Amino acid sequence: MRGNIPQFEMIAPKTLSEALSRLKSEPGVWRPFAGGTDLMVVLEAGQLVHRRYMSLWGLSGLNHIEVSKDQVSIGALATYSDLIADPVIAAEFPNLVSAARETGAIAIQNRGTIGGNIANGSPAADTPPSLLVYGASLELISTSGVRTVPYSEFHTGYKKNILRPDELIHRVLIPRTSGGFRHYYRKVGTRKAQAISKVCFAGVIRTEGARILEARMALGSVAATPVRATATEALLRGREVSTALVAEAQASLSREISPIDDIRSNREYRLKVAANLLSEFLSGPSAG
Repeated sequence: MRGNIPQFEMIAPKTLSEALSRLKSEPGVWRPFAGGTDLMVVLEAGQLVHRRYMSLWGLSGLNHIEVSKDQVSIGALATYSDLIADPVIAAEFPNLVSAARETGAIAIQNRGTIGGNIANGSPAADTPPSLLVYGASLELISTSGVRTVPYSEFHTGYKKNILRPDELIHRVLIPRTSGGFRHYYRKVGTRKAQAISKVCFAGVIRTEGARILEARMALGSVAATPVRATATEALLRGREVSTALVAEAQASLSREISPIDDIRSNREYRLKVAANLLSEFLSGPSAG
């Protein structure tokens, strides 16, 4: 059942200031609309409940990728194609490029935005696990000013977050501290391409011989929000990779995630796949 377009209203502010003022004066009335790649699927199914939208597409200054000595700043309207094409992101944050390449077809990559992917809050989204392992922060903006929060604190539940009604995601900030790490990204879906993930795994690891100096890992589609596996990371730190350690880490990871049965997969399959991906991450040469 398709949505009835005349039932919906969309406005298109000309400036960021105008958009923020509207959100401030009419809190909860206008839902921000970026690339629309997630919302249009719901519209096509006739399940789009909210009726009034504010298009942010084309607002100047929100799609830039800027590089400084210490961090990379990604505007909320930067598309997946923008991420793929950026040389610094490709060199230093290959998991993010892999996630962008895994997101739909080229038409979706040209339209879908990193800010929209985050704000939509799907636990199956492709970019959040990579953002978690790279220690990303979000810059949130309103007429009151700007506040910066760790991305790990943004999601509070299924499709819930800390964003206030008068705020927008302004930029994604990623520290340039990934040097010396091996990067790993895998998405498991029904097909090799254009599929929603059953399990998504991103990780970075730094070793000295067989000893793990530091490991970070995050998963999607295994809980109500993307999950950073901090307990398993702590278990691995300072230890040498072995069959016994992999088994111990797999048991730890199974306690940190809480997958469910749904239309795409089931709990047991997701637990098994997550364990297999962890083993591959610890033993394999690279990813990205």
